[in-house]
Amino acid sequence: MSQSMSQWNQVQQLEIKFLEQVDQFYDDNFPMEIRHLLAQWIENQDWEAASNNETMATILLQNLLIQLDEQLGRVSKEKNLLLIHNLKRIRKVLQGKFHGNPMHVAVVISNCLREERRILAAANMPVQGPLEKSLQSSSVSERQRNVEHKVAAIKNSVQMTEQDTKYLEDLQDEFDYRYKTIQTMDQGDKNSALMNQEVLTLQEMLNSLDFKRKEALSKMTQIVNETDLLMNSMLVEELQDWKRRQQIACIGGPLHSGLDQLQNCFTLLAESLFQLRRQLEKLEEQSTKMTYEGDPIPLQRAHLLERVTFLIYNLFKNSFVVERQPCMPTHPQRPMVLKTLIQFTVKLRLLIKLPELNYQVKVKASIDKNVSTLSNRRFVLCGTHVKAMSIEESSNGSLSVEFRHLQPKEMKSSSTGNKGNEGCHMVTEELHSITFETQICLYGLTIDLETSSLPVVMISNVSQLPNAWASIIWYNVSTNDSQNLVFFNNPPSATLSQLLEVMSWQFSSYVGRGLNSDQLSMLAEKLTVQSSYSDGHLTWAKFCKEHLPGKSFTFWTWLEAILDLIKKHILPLWIDGYVMGFVSKEKERLLLKDKMPGTFLLRFSESHLGGITFTWVDHSENGEVRFHSVEPYNKGRLSALPFADILRDYKFQDQQKGETKVMFLLFLSPSQQSEVIQLSHILHQTFFPCHQVSMQC
Repeated sequence: MSQSMSQWNQVQQLEIKFLEQVDQFYDDNFPMEIRHLLAQWIENQDWEAASNNETMATILLQNLLIQLDEQLGRVSKEKNLLLIHNLKRIRKVLQGKFHGNPMHVAVVISNCLREERRILAAANMPVQGPLEKSLQSSSVSERQRNVEHKVAAIKNSVQMTEQDTKYLEDLQDEFDYRYKTIQTMDQGDKNSALMNQEVLTLQEMLNSLDFKRKEALSKMTQIVNETDLLMNSMLVEELQDWKRRQQIACIGGPLHSGLDQLQNCFTLLAESLFQLRRQLEKLEEQSTKMTYEGDPIPLQRAHLLERVTFLIYNLFKNSFVVERQPCMPTHPQRPMVLKTLIQFTVKLRLLIKLPELNYQVKVKASIDKNVSTLSNRRFVLCGTHVKAMSIEESSNGSLSVEFRHLQPKEMKSSSTGNKGNEGCHMVTEELHSITFETQICLYGLTIDLETSSLPVVMISNVSQLPNAWASIIWYNVSTNDSQNLVFFNNPPSATLSQLLEVMSWQFSSYVGRGLNSDQLSMLAEKLTVQSSYSDGHLTWAKFCKEHLPGKSFTFWTWLEAILDLIKKHILPLWIDGYVMGFVSKEKERLLLKDKMPGTFLLRFSESHLGGITFTWVDHSENGEVRFHSVEPYNKGRLSALPFADILRDYKFQDQQKGETKVMFLLFLSPSQQSEVIQLSHILHQTFFPCHQVSMQC
């Protein structure tokens, strides 16, 4: 890919509303200055593979720092003081932040590049897709601000009751001192006017103490009520929204964020509740030292403590989340599809980050624990399945644990159904669940926690991966239920608009460029050609199980084969936008009929799996328009001869005015369909330099 066609250059040409989205995900973890200065080098590295390979990530981090040093040397010669200062600061931050965890920098950069591709794809769409639109609601962001504001208010209120508790302690100490002083006075002094005044003072102090105790308990009750309301409404909704965003991100959608903000809210609430619990314990101590008729502490404290403890339990139970869903390092863009005896990674986080819990929380992983599935197959997890959570020092400082060496293994069964369900379900429709258990022991409380991954599909052969991924897509588009393992008993239909949006995400996340409105329209026609769908809905069977009309394969098999073809054989052409790809034969002829002889366009074959073809136009001696389509090139032919060489060397005979000329093809631009480009220009741009492509073959 040429410098002029780099992804970063495309990003910079976006409208301001899209640039604002780009600005949101560049921060100190990966500063935009680095993205800009090292754009081409960054795009040429495989960050996705490095995010699951520590050795590769370490090398890439070292090379990134070397690239930064080279930039520092260049700007030093130019005496650009501001840039020199910024680059030195950035280098120091990156080295300190990622030195102990190089894979995290690979995850960060990979996510940023992927999000750029998604935004570029979104910019090519006529309207924002329904799924993405639902995730960016203004009411959602307003609720986030409200939650943060209310958490801060609760924290502040608890600080105030802390002062009240301290004041009560001081007041009681003074009362106790005065009371004991009276007790030690001589009998004669006890009848004096001074004595009477002291008794009145003590009575006033006791009244004040009673009032302050009632006031403190009232404030604490108010705090508990507000915390209860916040936790069971807005905070739970925020957490559910994050989990839904994670689902969408797993199938190629917008990069999900907000977990750090949730962690901040959960941690502040936990600190506030534990502080409130200590305050109630202090009140009990004060009441034990001194009580009286009508003392509010014995009447209210126990119930209030019970409520606070219940809120702490509830908060912890909601705080245990799967931060990164199960994924095989060999297939980073296909999470939740796991192959037997192949390692996968998964990351857990406790959103309550308390230093006392560092290395004290051990997490145990298991599979299909006490759940009902469609599968007759049973699995166990091999490898290290118990690990301790720790506070990460080099990334976001979260209390988390990452399992990197788990392997699913199928248990041998004597039953006849161990190859899958006895019904009509395919193995790739069988959903399983990875469960994680731990126990928190803190400040005298013991809290059992459990959480589960999103449903995963278990495969035994890599050939099952495409259909398994289709199941993951369909599940996560259709439901936000994280544990419906019998989903494919009766899978719901999906709207066509949702599916088209997700199809574009497959292209933007997997091969670097999403689909535009014309390409999506062609896919819509292909999906709905056979039947009429009520309200634009499509069934699971039509998407993945029933063959296309007149074909021996399904829609999804056809689309997945195209993705594989692009990834392995024509990726630069696709990323630079030179492949029209999804275009009907009728429109193809409409576009070509008025063009110069030899003008062609690239499209994916509809009759062959994983094939790309091109059609070119010429004219007969009497001026009749003729169209010529070549036999589709599949991965077998393209493995033998690069597509660049095929296009460059293709010749045809042009017969006009009785003369025969050997002609080379002219390229029809997909983005400017009236523009015809010399083929040598796009080959130079996309496969630069051309002779190196030939030599590699």
